[in-house]
Amino acid sequence: MDVAQIQCPSRGDSRKELVMVINTNLSAQNAATLLMQSSANLSQSLQRLSSGSKITSPASDSAGLAVSMKLTAQMARINAASNNVNNAVSFSQTQDGYVQQVNTALSRMSELSVLAQDVTKTTADRALYQQEYSALGNYINNVSTQSFNGVSLFNGATLNVTTDSEANTFAMVGLNLANGTYTTATADDITSISGALQALTDVKAAITQLASDRANIGSNEESLSYYSNQLTTLKNNLSSANSQITDVDVATESTNYAKENILVQTGTAMLAQANSLPQSVLKLLS
Repeated sequence: MDVAQIQCPSRGDSRKELVMVINTNLSAQNAATLLMQSSANLSQSLQRLSSGSKITSPASDSAGLAVSMKLTAQMARINAASNNVNNAVSFSQTQDGYVQQVNTALSRMSELSVLAQDVTKTTADRALYQQEYSALGNYINNVSTQSFNGVSLFNGATLNVTTDSEANTFAMVGLNLANGTYTTATADDITSISGALQALTDVKAAITQLASDRANIGSNEESLSYYSNQLTTLKNNLSSANSQITDVDVATESTNYAKENILVQTGTAMLAQANSLPQSVLKLLS
């Protein structure tokens, strides 16, 4: 028996029929469909709350996911560029540390060249001055060979530092402590007054060159500092933009979770009621 029908008695010209269905329970099917939707929404809300992300699968927001992936990749490149810039700053600071000592050495060499011009000094005295002068010159020559992680600090080469996620570069001016201005001064002989005079001229030229070179180092550091700050600001802005796309609003999602949880519970109760409706047919058969 698929369908049980009860025909109501006539009341005037109107006739009504009460149809009770056993095999096809439309009420239960509708309730089950709505319950399945509520359960899916509840599961998605639970995933968002537990992960902290609005995009738990590509189906959640395919366009947002694509944008987020590009932003994430760009932020990774910015991190790499920031590391490059910071290492370049360390490189420049190491250069400056050596240059400060070279400046001290050149200042002492200029002092020795003046002391060697003292007419009251003997050749033996000037030989002692020359000994110290040569030691300082050797120190400067040794500094010119120093390196930072295998990269020469003072060979004069211009280094192109990557400064952004698109591989644009900043030309960091090099410093050459092995050029003629320095090597001429370090090779001078102050054992004679005439030699001391020439040494003073050469050392003063070296000091002037060193001042210019140190100014270049300072300019490099300042520019790199600006690039570093720019990268930090850009990364923060991109991170904020990515957060708007991917991060879940916990307050809003908690409200959705509570709503879907109630719908699942009520849907379960209503499905149970809908499944019990055909049982009333038995009363007609008894």
